[in-house]
Amino acid sequence: MRPEERHHRLLTLARRNGRLEVTDAAADFGVAPETIRRDLAELERRGLVRRTRGGAYPVESAGFETDLAQRVTLHVENKRRIAAQGAKLLGDAETVFVDEGYTPQILAGLLPTDRPLTVVTASLPTAAAVAESPHITVLLLSGRVRARTLASVGSWACSMLAGFVIDLAYLGSNGISRQSGLTTPDPTVADVKAKALEVSRRRIFLGHHGKFGASSFCRFAEISDFETLITDTGLPAAEAHRYALLGPRVLRV
Repeated sequence: MRPEERHHRLLTLARRNGRLEVTDAAADFGVAPETIRRDLAELERRGLVRRTRGGAYPVESAGFETDLAQRVTLHVENKRRIAAQGAKLLGDAETVFVDEGYTPQILAGLLPTDRPLTVVTASLPTAAAVAESPHITVLLLSGRVRARTLASVGSWACSMLAGFVIDLAYLGSNGISRQSGLTTPDPTVADVKAKALEVSRRRIFLGHHGKFGASSFCRFAEISDFETLITDTGLPAAEAHRYALLGPRVLRV
């Protein structure tokens, strides 16, 4: 098999499964693990995957994005710890924006239910997760619902956000890097995230370590826009320090 064909098949597998293991791929392709590592290094150089110990994750781009069904099965324990830490930083906020995505959805379910709280979100699953609480008022942004993430996007969603002043925004992204800031593949998603960031007094980023160092198509925020970045210990402490030098506190949980 030619290297170009192997690269294509490796990328296809990574995107289908959400992760690629070096040992499994070497056995499937009948090559040495060192060959797969070289292949992944080349795919990472081209910005298509992000390597981790023993494997790689696909980088989401304008032409590729994981759907909600994949997100609820990947990095689940890390996402739960990240969400729990995010909920602890709520403080005295009375209005919060909760972004689309599985980690923010987990966080929404951890918000306090013993005091009045208004939750603004574009995510149908997130709205459903908190709508039954008697003390939580849910404002679901209108617009076109994306089948991939079950979140609304478009000018209607942005127009609704423009009329709010929100205490705290919990935001995620498809990629976060010191060079490109926070990025996402879809321009309409980027518009909603950027508007939520603009109208919020405090901003907290939630994302597992595989997001760091990756860049997607549309930039919607800078690292310095956030008071806190919350991730897991898969992000090396030295790299976390480099992000902290740009302004935010970085928590590894």
